[in-house]
Amino acid sequence: MATALTSSEVLKKLNLSRSTFYYLLKNNIVSIPTTESGRYVWDDSVIAEITKALSDKTVEVAEDTLPKPKTTRINNRRYLGNKYKLLDFIRSTVANECNGINTVADIFAGTGSVASAFADKKLITNDFLYFNHICHIAWFGAEKYDESKIEQLVQFYNDITPTEENYMSENFANTFFSLEDCRKIGFIREDIDIRFSAKEINARERAILITSLLYAMDKIANTCGHYDAYIKGATYDRHLELSVPLASNDNNENNQCYNEDANHLVECIETDLVYIDPPYNSRQYCDAYHLLENVARWEKPTVSGVALKMDRSNLKSDYCTSNATKAFEDLISKIKAKYILLSYNNMAEKGNSRSNAKISDEDIMRILSIKGKVKVFSEGYKAFSAGKSDIKDNEERLFLCECYDYQQRELIQSPLNYTGGKFKLLPQILPHFPQDIDCFVDLFCGGGNVGINTKCNKVIFNDNNSLLRYMFGTFTNMDKQATFEVIDGIIERYGLSNTDKYGYEYYGCNSSDGLAKYNNQAYLRLRDDFNHTTNVDYNYYITLYVLIVYAFNNQIRFNRKGAFNLPPGKRDFNSKMREKLSSFIDRLKSGDYKFESCDFRELPNADWDEKTFVYADPPYLITCATYNEQDGWNETLERELLQYLDALHERGIRFALSNVLTSKGKTNHILMDWVNANIGRYRVIYLDYTYSNSNYQTKDRTSKTDEVLIVNY
Repeated sequence: MATALTSSEVLKKLNLSRSTFYYLLKNNIVSIPTTESGRYVWDDSVIAEITKALSDKTVEVAEDTLPKPKTTRINNRRYLGNKYKLLDFIRSTVANECNGINTVADIFAGTGSVASAFADKKLITNDFLYFNHICHIAWFGAEKYDESKIEQLVQFYNDITPTEENYMSENFANTFFSLEDCRKIGFIREDIDIRFSAKEINARERAILITSLLYAMDKIANTCGHYDAYIKGATYDRHLELSVPLASNDNNENNQCYNEDANHLVECIETDLVYIDPPYNSRQYCDAYHLLENVARWEKPTVSGVALKMDRSNLKSDYCTSNATKAFEDLISKIKAKYILLSYNNMAEKGNSRSNAKISDEDIMRILSIKGKVKVFSEGYKAFSAGKSDIKDNEERLFLCECYDYQQRELIQSPLNYTGGKFKLLPQILPHFPQDIDCFVDLFCGGGNVGINTKCNKVIFNDNNSLLRYMFGTFTNMDKQATFEVIDGIIERYGLSNTDKYGYEYYGCNSSDGLAKYNNQAYLRLRDDFNHTTNVDYNYYITLYVLIVYAFNNQIRFNRKGAFNLPPGKRDFNSKMREKLSSFIDRLKSGDYKFESCDFRELPNADWDEKTFVYADPPYLITCATYNEQDGWNETLERELLQYLDALHERGIRFALSNVLTSKGKTNHILMDWVNANIGRYRVIYLDYTYSNSNYQTKDRTSKTDEVLIVNY
């Protein structure tokens, strides 16, 4: 009797590893029938046969004695313009010429070899071709994967011999690959997505298996290095054998891999170094690698022509056309980075018309010089000035641009209107921060205004409200367009106002009176549904954000039972709020940010050192705010925070504390006594600002508040 269980479920049921399972098959201890496509047919007799073999101890095999598949590294792939042999040149140029590099964006990443040279940094990779993008996820993705699972599946794929026809064999048999290999490629590619849909493998594991397949195809392809044509009449001496990609399980958790037009992407990211390696000539990469793109996407399109190419009209690059200079100028103008590093050879007009460089040295220097100070290096590291070089040999050059406008990086505002948020105080606060911060710790991050705008290598956002942690994590990990689509879907589904689209008059309202009356019923229905939600996923946190946007004063407040209980507010998800969220998401995706939700006393700090900077903006003891209700902050916590800061000082760790000494006739005597006891150790910097937004419940908004920044350096 056949079973509906999958192979993975059967092996789990029998407590049997894939390696031992393959051992049973190879040694003819058990036999399992297969379909023509190569998939196993499980029935009760097979399960009984395996169970008997195990119970009779017919099988006693140590896992480490079983055969292992081969392994492969990122550079084991043919690719036009691959910079693997130039990595030492690129690395040394960056090391010698660039300071404070913690985030690196490789926006025409190709194989990803240059990105791999900066694997110790936060990486942003991008390529317009999906088959490169899927390889980037495999090599640089942050998601953990099961190494033994990958090894066992690779062994399984190597052992099978499918006989059923599929998309690959029907379209490509005995062209780039033999009929036998085409059947195998098609089976493997289909099986990977079946396993992913069944949740047998995660997204990173899917990417690693596809990468293994693509690399294996490239090794045996009947071509001269790319897929513009295949060699007719060739013999197929080599056959498909997958290897295990040696992908790290310890990549930076904030790495981002994009599959976008580079000119669009740079509008959405900020980074220390942008590496640019665009196409140099008229040879379109989608023409050279159409077959790998086809297999990676697995959309099974119609193919035509001698080389059996799919429609690639939407994959053409402007950098291979007469528009290259215009595209390059647009790209450079939109980059937000400390440094731009451009690879471009000096082929000029040495070769045939298809091989000649599309952007002249004069245009490169003109465009980069507008952006910043430019140096040019040859592979021999010899710098030269434009117009003075007598180029005889074909060289790869690096154009390094130190951007003028980075120091004027725009201050962006949190999409959360957190009471006491420091955005308006940033021009007074940030100049007092050290300039050599490695790790910035935003100890009570709230809306994140300070951490998101501080220049440093990495930021730890901490707040004991775990909802903030997971909301920020959602913004970071979810595609930005998808995030906005979910928000707009919620607004439309509940019938909330959308003044960005329709304006105030459409709802019979005006800006002065606001939208609370119109949104009341829809908002209360949304709030009630949210408070009864049990499935805590991305949608949950986006729904919470929508609630906050439409809530009174855009605040966050929960009652003692854990229910969100604010009434509707005057505003909605208008154009200003949309812009705030968009800019905030872009910067979250660009930087090296970590989110925690700990009591400040329990935040791990063993690895903090003299380059760590701790910023504390606790609830103010003598003021009233939603986050300070229900005894959220008291005198005991105030004293313990001050002791905590003293301990940091003893360890040589710099800190800054935001607080108020006096407010509306009240004095924080605990803080005042601490300041007086530490005269000579700590400095008090008085700031000129009052929080009108925080004082909406107070009639007298003119009372003086002594807002201070207390530092130990």
